[in-house]
Amino acid sequence: MTPTPAPPCCREYAAVSRRGLLTGALAVAGASTVFGSAVLQTSASAATPAASVLVVLSLRGAADGLSLVVPHADPVYYRARPRLAIPADRLLVPDAQFGLHPELAPLVPLWQSGSLAAVHATGLPAPNRSHFAAMEELEDANPGSATRVGWLNRLIGTDSAQSPLQGFAVGEGTMPASLYGPEPVMSAGDVDQVRIAGEDQWDHGERRRSLQTLWGADAGPLGRALASTFAAVDGFEPVRQTSATPANDAAYPEGDLGRALAAAARVVRGDVGVEVITVDQGDWDMHSDLGTVDSGRMVRNAGELASAIAAFFTDLGTLGDKVTLVALSEFGRRVAENANMGLDHGYGNVMFLAGAGVRGGSYYGTWPGLQDEIDSDLLVTTDYRSVLSEVVASRFGASTSTVFPGFSRERVGVMAGQ
Repeated sequence: MTPTPAPPCCREYAAVSRRGLLTGALAVAGASTVFGSAVLQTSASAATPAASVLVVLSLRGAADGLSLVVPHADPVYYRARPRLAIPADRLLVPDAQFGLHPELAPLVPLWQSGSLAAVHATGLPAPNRSHFAAMEELEDANPGSATRVGWLNRLIGTDSAQSPLQGFAVGEGTMPASLYGPEPVMSAGDVDQVRIAGEDQWDHGERRRSLQTLWGADAGPLGRALASTFAAVDGFEPVRQTSATPANDAAYPEGDLGRALAAAARVVRGDVGVEVITVDQGDWDMHSDLGTVDSGRMVRNAGELASAIAAFFTDLGTLGDKVTLVALSEFGRRVAENANMGLDHGYGNVMFLAGAGVRGGSYYGTWPGLQDEIDSDLLVTTDYRSVLSEVVASRFGASTSTVFPGFSRERVGVMAGQ
């Protein structure tokens, strides 16, 4: 077959494949440290420690779930991928149907301790092959609504605290749609640099006094935003005081994801009331050069993913008992490989859950079987909101009808008590 160029649809994604990752020192500083339209409407309250923390790790670019969790018992998988398929004898923690990609080896201890699980054939209620549209739909989680509010912002809104320290996006650039909405949240690429813009050791408080003189007496949104910003920056100080050296000899991999999860661990250790943290890992859009079991883009990405998550939970130690991590992607890839040693946009995918409350050591979901056709997708048998509903209900006691309006969840069983 003659190799063909990557589809034009993915040029849109390539330009922002590192969106939200730690590519610089600081996403925001100063009065804009507190993000979202909501910060102009809500004043801060005193931070209180979070009983539960949810980390949402987005695998941007549509990760291939059939490579990460391989359906080795489905013969179509090997017929459709003569060059890309992972040999069954190389899979980790296999059961009768599935096994993990060998580069996920750092996660095996979490799996064996019952703290890591996978749910296969998950996804949106209907196919959406546009990266941006699918991300928006996934993160809004409210089909048909004209109100742009993300599901994590709605989750934060179920807590009466309503502090700008409840939601934190690790990274720079665009705030993820999941956090956008009326509740205030924060975003930074470097937790050491969360401060009022222009404030440093030579400032001696002049910057704050000037801002207070300008806007402190304003009873409108600017005055409330100023008070909220000061409170958020001051309340974040315990995070800045935590050591930048990972605890428990944790060793994060080099790269954006390792730095982002190391920053997330510091936020958890700081214990300033952050309940939701978002982190991105980009570059999963593998139309070409996905590679084999021993080399290529999938090997690199899967290895980085596994090493970073393993280091994160090692770093947290006993604090990991209150942290649940969910990794998901906007959609999956086609069943059959293409001529460029890659995979085109598909539909169903896999979700990983790790940490507190997870009934780990098992694969969940209803397997629909694969079709041996050039344009076949993995079908979705579990709406991703059913998985997330179990997380928000079990870890936060939140009303799933509030977080996911109009949605009736089906039982997945991946979270304790659900």
